[in-house]
Amino acid sequence: MKLLRRNFLKLAATAAITPALPRLAFALDYPTRPTRIIAGFAAGGGVDITARLIGQWLADHLGQPFVVENRTGAGGNIGTEAVVNSAADGYTLLLATVPNAVNASLYDNLKFNFVRDIAPVAAVIRVPMVVLVHPSVPAQTIPEFIAYAKANPGKINMASAGSGSAPHMAGELFKMMTGVDMVHVPYRGQGPAMTDLLGGQVQILFAAAPGTAEYVRTNKLRALAVTTAARMPDLPEVPSVGDFVAGYEASQWYGFAAPKNTPAEIVDKLNKEINVAMADPGMKAKLAAIGGETMPGSPAEFGKLIADETEKWGKVVRTAGIKPE
Repeated sequence: MKLLRRNFLKLAATAAITPALPRLAFALDYPTRPTRIIAGFAAGGGVDITARLIGQWLADHLGQPFVVENRTGAGGNIGTEAVVNSAADGYTLLLATVPNAVNASLYDNLKFNFVRDIAPVAAVIRVPMVVLVHPSVPAQTIPEFIAYAKANPGKINMASAGSGSAPHMAGELFKMMTGVDMVHVPYRGQGPAMTDLLGGQVQILFAAAPGTAEYVRTNKLRALAVTTAARMPDLPEVPSVGDFVAGYEASQWYGFAAPKNTPAEIVDKLNKEINVAMADPGMKAKLAAIGGETMPGSPAEFGKLIADETEKWGKVVRTAGIKPE
């Protein structure tokens, strides 16, 4: 009887740990087939470029393709929903960005909860924005612009890359913190918004930084400030909005996320490799070329950024009464 009992206990213990063994082996072998990276915005933009740069690094170093798939629409919600509803096996990833945090408050009937339904993997870069005005605006500094705007309520047109976009939210945060009244004019992307700013049809744009320095250097547009706490290397003489509006900070950011319940071993493996990529001088230079400052860190740190940004932009959406286009 004692022998039988001993054998039973041994079998029971083995059975208890057996389910964990395939999962661990599966995670350690990852990836064994191609992985999709869903980008919720069109090819050629910051989301797409970041996804492709890191995707190629992962493919080169993990031995399997990482294929970028652009699923556009609804401010990134279509792509995000596709990831949320995918198997939690590490073979579908999301390139997450500011609109993901904004949309949690902007849309009333989402079929997912972004903070609850994703597993943060790794932040990649933070990209500043530049407060650009048309030369016809009689303001050289942020304080001068605030005074001008308050003297002309509702007469200044503020362009954006679309309702809920990072440039839009940066502008709305500025309005909320300074008490100025500007008319929001949404465009389908920063390109068309920039065209009308150059033509003087709109007066101000909180523009994602890449490609803006040349307009400033040639005096086609005037840079009043950058939206991040730190100055931009391309425009070192341009101060931060926060130098004049205490506590102001806004930026575009990009990072990787997976469906919730993705094995921690897979998340950690991806996080480690993405951090290695960001430490590589060649990759750093490529990310800097699109205006990006790398943000190495743990999945938990990226999760905190997402939660903080969701709360921050939720307050702006509710205060400004912003609605989706």
